[in-house]
Amino acid sequence: MPAPMIAFVFPGQGAQKPQMGLPWVDHPSWELVDEATKIVGRDVAHLLLEADAEELRQTRNSQLATFVTSMVTLDAVERVGVDAAFFAGHSLGEYSALTAAGTLSYSAGLSLVSERGEAMQAAAEEFPGTMAAILGLEDDEVDLCCSRAIGDVWIANYNTPGQVVVAGSAEAIEAVSQEAKDAGAKKVLPVKVGGAFHTSLMSSARDRLVKALAETELRSSSHPVFANVDALPHTSEEDWEKLLAAQLTSPVRWRQIMSAMS
Repeated sequence: MPAPMIAFVFPGQGAQKPQMGLPWVDHPSWELVDEATKIVGRDVAHLLLEADAEELRQTRNSQLATFVTSMVTLDAVERVGVDAAFFAGHSLGEYSALTAAGTLSYSAGLSLVSERGEAMQAAAEEFPGTMAAILGLEDDEVDLCCSRAIGDVWIANYNTPGQVVVAGSAEAIEAVSQEAKDAGAKKVLPVKVGGAFHTSLMSSARDRLVKALAETELRSSSHPVFANVDALPHTSEEDWEKLLAAQLTSPVRWRQIMSAMS
């Protein structure tokens, strides 16, 4: 029987919490935090050690804090000789996965994540929205609920069997939540984020990201990263410029990625 292969997977926005960097302050990998501060011109240590939950909830802060913490953790794991055969990341975590695979340098990853966070926060302020997790319905049932609800609402994340996240305007989320309950959903839970991510309401953020990607060096990698957009493994830098742009307004196919990687 062949030996099992190791995969590294990385979290997205929503994984942040106050003092998330505290366990790493005295670890050699903390040097990446100081490097990040110099690259993006922001006090990253403050975000990881002192920012409260409300400050971290801001998209520009949560994405940067989560990415840097993921990179510190990755560096610590690699220092003890653990490596992975392939990678994946949920939404923002895709940038961590691409940096781990070598498609992005740490500096390029930081710059893109910083611009992505700023762009998504600006888009959310221009077109306010929110998200909700629907538990206990099949994908097609949630899609039907979105179609029945009045307003702008779409599936944003296919997370696990029986757990789908929808995103849209606050009014539409309220409407689709009622549709889901009427259809037999076990629970509908609000997701504490600052916008309707992975929907067309992020179109202006996508336009900004396209410009940033055009100025970023992407490299082919020998280690594949499974993409949010199509749940397939990719190694080509040409693929990733298109996939990262599309990701902002496309649903995250995390359930499909987990199936493909198993």
